[in-house]
Order: sequence, then structure tokens, then C-alpha cells
Amino acid sequence: MLGAIIGDVIGSVYEWNNIKTKDFPLFRKDCFFTDDTVMTVATADALMNGGDAGDFIDAYKKWGRLYPEAGYGARFGAWIRSSDREPYKSWGNGSAMRVSPCAWLMDCGYTSRTGLWPSDGREKAKVSAEVTHNHPEGIKGALAVTDAIFMCRFYTGGYGDDEGNPVNERYTLEQYKLVIKEFIEREHGYDLGAALDDIRPSYRFNASCQKTVPQALIAFFESTDFEDAIRNAISLGGDSDTLAAITGSVAEAAYGVPDEIKEKALSFLDEPLLAVYERWSSIIKR
Repeated sequence: MLGAIIGDVIGSVYEWNNIKTKDFPLFRKDCFFTDDTVMTVATADALMNGGDAGDFIDAYKKWGRLYPEAGYGARFGAWIRSSDREPYKSWGNGSAMRVSPCAWLMDCGYTSRTGLWPSDGREKAKVSAEVTHNHPEGIKGALAVTDAIFMCRFYTGGYGDDEGNPVNERYTLEQYKLVIKEFIEREHGYDLGAALDDIRPSYRFNASCQKTVPQALIAFFESTDFEDAIRNAISLGGDSDTLAAITGSVAEAAYGVPDEIKEKALSFLDEPLLAVYERWSSIIKR
């Protein structure tokens, strides 16, 4: 969740003023939170209220109406304002940028003991997408990000070292990235073979999962630390805040977040958003 917020805040000033370089001030005075942060907070709020479909619908409408000018897509904004509670077949990247809290409910220890994936958080990730983004691409984007976050947590947490797990020896993070990349390609059908240097010159704004999630994941795979991952994502141009929110959500699980970056990013949030973030953080740390 924190990584998504950070990516959103840093990327906010570049969404409509794209840059194609990693050399930029990490935080500018005119940075702000957007719909990516609001809806990520809404996802956490929904999970803390039970995580059923109705909880996600209630949370997305509640928080969307609290922050009506946060920058929602036209169809999602209309859904927020309406009384309609039905999904609308969206394949937009909103399902992927808001999903990260679900991945932190997944029990790494369970997978280490059994070799099976924990279902709870992953199922909730699917539900979180389906309440609006029930197009197969919208669901796939959310699940791919969830899987990447969980696998980063699993491997960097040392769970992959346990006997009986498919990876039985301690790999470097770069080796684990290859395992994760191969899984995402195989499970979700994304092509993650392109390099950032090949993507960057022609990449333009695109609000679909299909043209956002793979690029955001590649930005993580090519990174050396959390900050570098964010810089990679923003350097692509396009939907900068959402790209960086997705990349940041995965990078948080792999690298952790430096305290100074965390504190600076959270300083851009107001009290209602901070209150949910703090409550969620206290639950995850238990």
C-alpha cells in the first residue's frame, strides 16, 4: 500500500507532463495524491470491513465521493456518482493500481509449509477488481500485480529457502526476480521481455491494464532499489502516477521503503487518508 501511495505522489506531476529520463527531483512542492492513492486507501478500508464485494463497492463509492476531484476516469467517476452497484466491464488500469493491500493479506508461511498458494488475499484481489473492472483484462491486471507482490514478500522474506519449496537455496534478489517474471509470463500471458530502453521512446499514455501492468512490472524487474524502481516507471512517460503506483507497490515488497521517502510521501496525505493508512499498517504488522 505504501509503495503505491509513494509512486502516485511522485508521479502526480508527470502524468500530463511526461518526462523520458530518470534524472528528476523525487518530490516536488507541487506533488499531490490522486485517485490512485484514494482508491488504494479505499481497498484497505474495504478489507478491514470484511472484504466482500459489497464492502469494496461501498468503499470505492464512499472514498470516491469524499474526493470527487482526485482524477478518476470518466466511466469510473460516473459509477462513483451513480446509485448503480453493477460492474461495467472495464479493462482500465484502475484495478491494478488499487489492489496492493490484498497481497499483504496472503500468508507466506502457509505457502512455505504446504507449497500451495493462500487463497484469501488473492480471492479478495479478484473481487476488488470484479466490482467494477470485470473485463478479463481488468481482472488479470489486478491478479498479476497481487501475485508479483506476494512472490516478492515470499522470496525476500526467506520463505523460499525452506525445504520442500520449489526454490530450495538462497538466491540473490535478481535470481528471484527471474522466477517471479517467468511465473507472471506463464500464469498471466504478459510479455515481459522488452527492456525499458526499448519501451521508453515510443511509449505514450494508455489507461488499459494491458498497456500499463507489463510496463510497470518491467520497471520493477530492471530496478536496483525502491527509488530506482520509481524512477524507472516515471521515465517511461505515459500514465506516470499509475505506472509508478503499480511499480512502487511491488518494489515495496521486494526492497522495503527508506524512511525518508516514506515520511515525505505521507506528508502529502490528509488526515482521513492517513488514518486508514495507519490503521491498516497496524493490522499488517501483527
